[in-house]
Amino acid sequence: MHALKVTRAEDFPEWYQAVVRDADLAELSPTRGCMIIKPWGYGIWERIQGELDRRIKAAGCENYYFPMMIPLSFIAKEAEHVDGFAKEMAVVTHHRLKAVDGTLKPDPDAELTEPLILRPTSETIIGDAFSRWIKSYRDLPLMLNQWANIVRWEMRTRMFLRTAEFLWQEGHTAHADKAEAISETMRALEMYRAFSEDFLALPVVAGEKPENERFPGAVSTFSIEAMMQDGKALQAGTSHYLGTHFAEAQNIRYQDKDGGMTLAHTTSWGVSTRLIGGVIMTHGDDDGLRTPPALAPRQVVIVPMLRGKPEDDDLKAYCASLAAELGALNVFGAPLRALVDVKDARPADKRWDWVRRGAPLICEIGPRDAAGGQVTFIKRNALREGEKVKSHTLSRADFVAQADVLLRGMQKELFNEAKARLDGNIRDGFANFADLERYFGEDKEGEFKGWARVHWAKPTGAALEEVGQRLKALKLTIRNAPLQQPASFGACIFTGASAVEEILIARSY
Repeated sequence: MHALKVTRAEDFPEWYQAVVRDADLAELSPTRGCMIIKPWGYGIWERIQGELDRRIKAAGCENYYFPMMIPLSFIAKEAEHVDGFAKEMAVVTHHRLKAVDGTLKPDPDAELTEPLILRPTSETIIGDAFSRWIKSYRDLPLMLNQWANIVRWEMRTRMFLRTAEFLWQEGHTAHADKAEAISETMRALEMYRAFSEDFLALPVVAGEKPENERFPGAVSTFSIEAMMQDGKALQAGTSHYLGTHFAEAQNIRYQDKDGGMTLAHTTSWGVSTRLIGGVIMTHGDDDGLRTPPALAPRQVVIVPMLRGKPEDDDLKAYCASLAAELGALNVFGAPLRALVDVKDARPADKRWDWVRRGAPLICEIGPRDAAGGQVTFIKRNALREGEKVKSHTLSRADFVAQADVLLRGMQKELFNEAKARLDGNIRDGFANFADLERYFGEDKEGEFKGWARVHWAKPTGAALEEVGQRLKALKLTIRNAPLQQPASFGACIFTGASAVEEILIARSY
């Protein structure tokens, strides 16, 4: 028996929903398409936010905050941008309600002169500020970051992966020239790659998106792509070189060293709460979530085996002092996060509650452990030996001394497991589109399909549109062209022309 009622093999989408629910990460809200993020889920987001914010500031960015409501005229200035988001925009049209026949409705006399868009992304309103703040080459580079919520009116939602409102970070920078802006774009991409792999234990492939998958209005879009346990790809972060498109639309000009007026080159880059969905689908098992130790809100959870007897006080005291001793340690550059779970519930129920949440080390301390100065614990990433839960016992002194090594080892083990899955399931050797069609077209129920790495001639226009339609029929998309490329290429599997790079193709979230 496992802690979840459904397994990954039985129904992966339902398993995902079960983890979100049973690990107490989030629940659906009364607002259509939105979620309520609960303490364990939000604790994970706070860990993501804190570590990434440190890295962003280390690169020279400062945090700002811009209004959630953006005038429609701002968004309309960049035609390609508005086309890309038009179907997802939520619009505010009135500033007052009125009771009509006992029902609250927008007051017809309170219609806004100009509609306001609930922030789908902030390039336009930030660009307007840049146009005021940047006057001279001495004002460049200007580098800022915003932690905010985003609204995109999604029709089909899934908690953490795609919701009408979500949380994210968006970096925006302005530079004197193309080379400096592209350098910043690639710096942000590498920051995301390192953060994902080092902190989330989430291996990714960094690369450039094809023309038809670019951010609306961008010159170039780069992404990190992660492989989930069902073989699908998850876009885990993006970085965009915007050229001078937004600068021209927003009049972001500066006086250069020669006295002339020059358009700035801008970038934007971001990650969101969908990273939590990626962690679930990469590391989760049939007992729930396995939270990487660097990420876990609580790295060690201590469950005293309370029995409602007088000696319970001594047991609680032993557990509290153990937690304090652990909390004095430094792991992953921060104090170890330990918790004693003393809520009124059966010890076994508390154990499985923390198993489902994925607390890395779960200690079950009974009177004999306390009397003997021992710690009995389970490692969440290696919970079972066969069907049996595997426990370990160390002296208290040894457990405290080895806590750092145990947690770091678990972090590495989770990464290595996911990296082996990624590396072992990218298939090449596709000579033509028919090969690709056979591979992805012959689906069997529940069959695992990895990614395809194929030769690509970078077609544009109508030819690229045709490629998109052919892939769409197979529920496939081009993920990116990996930064690491071979020295030579064969023929493009779509056009037959000489290829110039290799691309990754997959089903995706």
